[in-house]
Amino acid sequence: MSLTRQENLADRVIGQFDTLLRTLVPQAAQPYRPNPALAHEQPDMDEAERVHAAGLMRINHTGEVCAQALYQGQALTAKLAEVREQMNQAAQEEIDHLAWCDQRLQELDSHTSVLNPLFYGLSFGIGAAAGLAGDKYSLGFVAATEDQVCKHLEEHFEALPPQDERSRAILRQMHVDEAHHADWALAAGGVEFPTPVKKVMTLVSKVMTKSVYRI
Repeated sequence: MSLTRQENLADRVIGQFDTLLRTLVPQAAQPYRPNPALAHEQPDMDEAERVHAAGLMRINHTGEVCAQALYQGQALTAKLAEVREQMNQAAQEEIDHLAWCDQRLQELDSHTSVLNPLFYGLSFGIGAAAGLAGDKYSLGFVAATEDQVCKHLEEHFEALPPQDERSRAILRQMHVDEAHHADWALAAGGVEFPTPVKKVMTLVSKVMTKSVYRI
């Protein structure tokens, strides 16, 4: 292996480790964009509403942990340089989501899920495998995943306490970004996954949401 290739590999490994730390260590991720929640006042909520809002935001935070891992895994194994670059760009936007959800959980006097390392590892492996399968399948997986995320976000819009516009503002911007990622992935040549595959993905996502609502 040439020195240049060794250096490139070392840079990528260091980059992956840095992303791992920023993703899994609470409060380590720093957003690139301002938190949309800052445009709204802190709402008055009773204890049950606060706990429920925190549970929903914990689900969304773990979803962003999974998304970050998926994109990192796919970027590592993507064949085309432009696809790799787009994966890295999408991962950067997911860092914003991750940080915003983390900040909101702090405001709600709650915590991120202790299961995040497990979901990160599983998602990274799935992302890397999708990348190895080929860019069109990797991009198709991005589109299908982001479609699932958008559906979860829409459900959480309704499930949040009515007065919690602070959390809702975060989810609203996340929805815009995730829908953009899905559109980009299909426009870049991603295959449309069949309905049975999407149903399996929905079942897997439900396992995540049920398990991290409280822990």
